Amino acid sequence: MLEIRNLNVHYGGIHALRGINLEVDDGKIISLIGANGAGKSTTLKSVMGLVPKSAGSVVWNGRDITRLETKEIVKAGIALCPEGRKVFPDLTVAENLTIGAYLRKDKEEIKKDRDWVYELFPRMKEREWQLAGTLSGGEQQMLAVGRALMTKPKLLMLDEPSLGLAPLVIKDIFSIIRQIKEAGVNVLLIEQNAKAALEISDFAYVMETGTITMSGPGRELLSDDRVKKAYLGE
Repeated sequence: MLEIRNLNVHYGGIHALRGINLEVDDGKIISLIGANGAGKSTTLKSVMGLVPKSAGSVVWNGRDITRLETKEIVKAGIALCPEGRKVFPDLTVAENLTIGAYLRKDKEEIKKDRDWVYELFPRMKEREWQLAGTLSGGEQQMLAVGRALMTKPKLLMLDEPSLGLAPLVIKDIFSIIRQIKEAGVNVLLIEQNAKAALEISDFAYVMETGTITMSGPGRELLSDDRVKKAYLGE
């Protein structure tokens, strides 16, 4: 599916990513964990063409997408749900979802996907005509995920979906991530909640100051003493 090879990114004089190698295989939830400023969000943004790459490549289903424009990457089947939700506050829930499908022409399929989003997030159906800016933080996160799903992705990249949410809402979000995977959408997940991320991940990577320092099955990393000490508070 997705292969990131020797990826390097510079912000001015800062070497933000230093030779990143990462893979997302079909049918998997892959997590990328690490402290603030480690380069996790930059990795996702570079895949989407939102930050320039200074070296390396991004390959999607055998196709080199390193230099593609963001809209072409979305068309190819990759979507990013950004950190901070970034919903359009003055538009309704329904309008936000419609914007998610802006590159699509298949009206019947769009309707099916909207219905699926409402199945995943019943509260979005209940608040269909409510302005997004009046939703709670958890509801805005649900809407942001739903909007990304409206692009009909084969890979959904989630940047800190649990940030600032109550524990019960976090539980719901991670349950829905599992359902998304079961529906055939692969997931690349960035999370500071390392325990929750590793528990649902088939495979995970640990990032420190722009480099991948560890990788392995999620459950394996969950029981690794170094990960426990650095990220699980044990």
